[in-house]
Amino acid sequence: MVKGKTAAYSLFNLQSRGRLFLGHAVDVYEGQIIGLHARDNDLAVNPIKGKQLTNVRASGTDEALTLSPPVKHTLEQALEFIEDDELVEVTPDSIRLRKKFLTENERKRAKK
Repeated sequence: MVKGKTAAYSLFNLQSRGRLFLGHAVDVYEGQIIGLHARDNDLAVNPIKGKQLTNVRASGTDEALTLSPPVKHTLEQALEFIEDDELVEVTPDSIRLRKKFLTENERKRAKK
């Protein structure tokens, strides 16, 4: 995942895998936790990827995407939620959850 804003198209496809902590058009970075996976394992995803556009348009194929409302954590809830390899990042605007090691390669190396 690269740094950027979340796309509604990507989040729509990801919400079937678990609960999301973010809505669309939110700034994210690699290593940030954007949701809770339905299974026990961590899943590296790309919430920035938009829909592939073509020159050909058909009427009715672009349906309106409806996202489930994101789960907002308070500071206490975030501290209870995190695991050993995660951190809580507090700014004046938001409370974010992130991994201790930001890149996927660093996380794999730390597991060994």
